Amino acid sequence: MNTMKTFLLMAVLTVMLVTVGGAIGGEGGMLFAFIIAGVMNFATYWWSDRIVLRMYGAQEVTAAQAPELFRMTEELAMRAGLPMPKLYVIPGDQPNAFATGRDPQHSAVAVTEGITRLLSPNELRGVIAHELAHIQNRDILVGTVAATMAGAISMLANMAQWAMIFGGRSSDDEEGTNPVAAIVMMIVAPIAAMLVQMAISRSREFLADETGARICGEPLALANALRRLHAGAEAIPMHATPATAHMFIVSPLTGGSFLNLFSTHPPMEERVARLEAMVYGQPVR
Repeated sequence: MNTMKTFLLMAVLTVMLVTVGGAIGGEGGMLFAFIIAGVMNFATYWWSDRIVLRMYGAQEVTAAQAPELFRMTEELAMRAGLPMPKLYVIPGDQPNAFATGRDPQHSAVAVTEGITRLLSPNELRGVIAHELAHIQNRDILVGTVAATMAGAISMLANMAQWAMIFGGRSSDDEEGTNPVAAIVMMIVAPIAAMLVQMAISRSREFLADETGARICGEPLALANALRRLHAGAEAIPMHATPATAHMFIVSPLTGGSFLNLFSTHPPMEERVARLEAMVYGQPVR
């Protein structure tokens, strides 16, 4: 169901890009915005492991340096049918983790020092399985495609705004495009695109929870880990950037309250309820 939801949301973004592009940028403007957004996002995608790991000061660890973590990850990777990812430890007390890399052959799993101190071995297995699920489900690629389309829509809106400021006038305007409708579209379209992008991020988190629970075989261990990580992230601040917050298993950002529609992560209560439903068969509301 989460995979189907992702496809539907991607289809919505595609329709929005075509509609908005044709309305305020024309075919030429839409193509230009898509290419620029594509180059920017896919460059980040191709070097995502180096960029994000360096951003957080992650240090690669070997089997000799972290034997338990290495053994655990190796076993879970075999269960998932994945090559062994590189392992990194991020200095810091906030308990968190993320996965990155353009494909399973160039993947990495990073955990903070805080998470290794907070969680039990079974709970940590659940977290590692969740991150391996992101790799298995190609979520870095999915997120990049969504970011490209949403970025192109925002870029088109910005182009149209500058054109109006400097008195530019496209051929579509000359044919009688309603200027009020164009202005509304310039304001609404980027917000709508961002909402869809956030919804895609939340659907991938649900899917990673489900897949990760199946990989480790212990949905309740992952559910318990999520509860403790959520509390830990709220109690211990982390110097994280909003652009990378979606990559972590729980949002590393604190100090603000956002509507669920604008969140990159689903509500923790719903994530836990879905994992518990895998064991007890309780319906998810």
